[in-house]
Amino acid sequence: MKIWGRANSINVMKVLWAADECGVKYEREDVGGAFGGNDKPWYLKMNPNGVVPTIEDGGRIIWESNSCVRYLAARYAAGSLWPTDPGERSEAERWMDWQLSTISDGMRTVFWGLIRTPAEERDMTAIGKAAKELGALWARLDGWLESRKYVAGQYFTMGDVPVGCMVYRWYALDIERRELKNVRAWYDRLATRPAYARHIMVKMT
Repeated sequence: MKIWGRANSINVMKVLWAADECGVKYEREDVGGAFGGNDKPWYLKMNPNGVVPTIEDGGRIIWESNSCVRYLAARYAAGSLWPTDPGERSEAERWMDWQLSTISDGMRTVFWGLIRTPAEERDMTAIGKAAKELGALWARLDGWLESRKYVAGQYFTMGDVPVGCMVYRWYALDIERRELKNVRAWYDRLATRPAYARHIMVKMT
């Protein structure tokens, strides 16, 4: 398997974490950001959006990070990361979609504002507003986790991967946060997983 994408991209992190959880061996090549290449014809032929990650597995090309996670889980971890029961799988998938539709914009505002913007150019009003709004959004997950260890129930699944990447940043960024005991307990469980520590709990750049 080949994975194209820079390791400090949260979307690439999802795929690397999922691949390790599936026990898949792969080769990764730096593409995107400071490395460039994602606007080159050879890359756009694989991924017309020109973003990372892109994976190749046995001649099949997959892109869009959550789709890559679904693919890996379905092919290499059916019955564990990829729940075979449609109802249980829908719980995993809805939180994967929630990551994209609900919390990504606010998390992007805070992350880019604090990590990838020079201090003198930061819009602290926008960052503070986004952080406050995110607290209310994370509270939705906190309520859901009241009787669950993971987003799809009592077992770790692919649903934990995209949201789990975000929750590390939520706790690592220098922002004011609401006390969310269930989200914190879930994050602490994720932190015990070697692949999570290896790919997600790293210095933010």
